[in-house]
Amino acid sequence: MVQPYLIVLPTEKRGSGVFATDDIPAGTTIEISPAIVMESTDRGHLDQTKLHDYIFEWNPVANQCCVGLGYISIYNHACPSNCAYEMDFENDLMEIKTTRDIKKGEELFINYNGSFDDEKPVWFEVQ
Repeated sequence: MVQPYLIVLPTEKRGSGVFATDDIPAGTTIEISPAIVMESTDRGHLDQTKLHDYIFEWNPVANQCCVGLGYISIYNHACPSNCAYEMDFENDLMEIKTTRDIKKGEELFINYNGSFDDEKPVWFEVQ
């Protein structure tokens, strides 16, 4: 389920991103999408492809990874972010919720470290 007021558009420096076509209140679930879960043995292969930039660590001990379907893998990184993601390991789903009010036209961001305000450095230069 991807809300109809979300759209993927090109960004100036980050390729594509997810944007709001309407105002969205804080605490709104804007997406629930399936995740394709892969074993740690697949990770070595994925790391040699473009998919490396779109996968998430999966499960509490992070010995798996996943690609989120829907728009999940298109959200760009920010800290703090205006959205947060939750993983449903039992049902192989990922959910995106807004962490504050979002204005029409605003880009939606998640924090790739998990928590919306986790300041741990990421593996790439933040633009």
